[in-house]
Amino acid sequence: MADGRALLPDDVRERIARLEVSAYGLVEGAIAGLHRSPYHGFSVEFAQHREYTWGDELKHVDWKVFARTDRYYVKQYEEETNLQATVLLDASASMLYRGSRASASKYEYGATVAAALAHVVLRQQDQAGLVLFGDRTLTRLPPSAHPAQLRRMLEAMAGVTPAGESGRPPVLHEVAEELPRRGLVVVVSDLLFPPEALVDGVRHLRHRGHEVVVLHVLDPDEVDFPFDDVTRFEGLEVESRLLVDPRALRDAYLEGLGAHLRAVEEGCSTARADYARLDTRTPVATALPRWLNHRARRRGRPQ
Repeated sequence: MADGRALLPDDVRERIARLEVSAYGLVEGAIAGLHRSPYHGFSVEFAQHREYTWGDELKHVDWKVFARTDRYYVKQYEEETNLQATVLLDASASMLYRGSRASASKYEYGATVAAALAHVVLRQQDQAGLVLFGDRTLTRLPPSAHPAQLRRMLEAMAGVTPAGESGRPPVLHEVAEELPRRGLVVVVSDLLFPPEALVDGVRHLRHRGHEVVVLHVLDPDEVDFPFDDVTRFEGLEVESRLLVDPRALRDAYLEGLGAHLRAVEEGCSTARADYARLDTRTPVATALPRWLNHRARRRGRPQ
């Protein structure tokens, strides 16, 4: 993927222009009433600057920065910095799959979802971060509200060629231990690993106080197994080839897939994580606003 800008096309930007990504649990940060915070007032430890927005108190404007830049910036302190949203994007080899009916490969689709979410979060002047993972962590961009953060995320996602096995990714446990503050963690993956590995990781994140969203990216071929003629199937994560009559496998495959999907969805529900399934034949410009609006309505926040 040569150009990261292709991951956030104009139609997606337009459709998400008025949307919000909100945290519904307690998070360590608040701005303009978007997120609930466990803290009140200002601590004495300076954390960062952010651009002034209407409604900010003038006493928190950094006038020295204004004198240098002719722009208004507000001082933020450790206990009142904004929401941190971290996207964990699966970059294992299975994400390369793209069937004839799909609008993109699963990785390209997931990367566009990640880019769009980051765009919304950063537009809110919150912080967005990125972790690319396979059987291990491949790339990590700590959460930041810096104006260049979206470009960094796009370049990182475009610069990775999915490879290797997803296996039992330890990344959820790593992120749970390494994120410095409670926030929002969004997992974007085809979840081709044991559901118990996902649920264990989600429980760890929830134990650390994070709100967790799981976005399950699937190609339509995986959902309905449309193959009729004798077909050679090739493994993306392991070296294997199998020539079979798909009609002889369809019932068993669909039964196994159904059991896996139920285990994932029920596991997320039990671990108190939001779960949504994304079909790569549905353009991101349609699927993501639909999910964000559904999430907002379900939580009683009109978009």
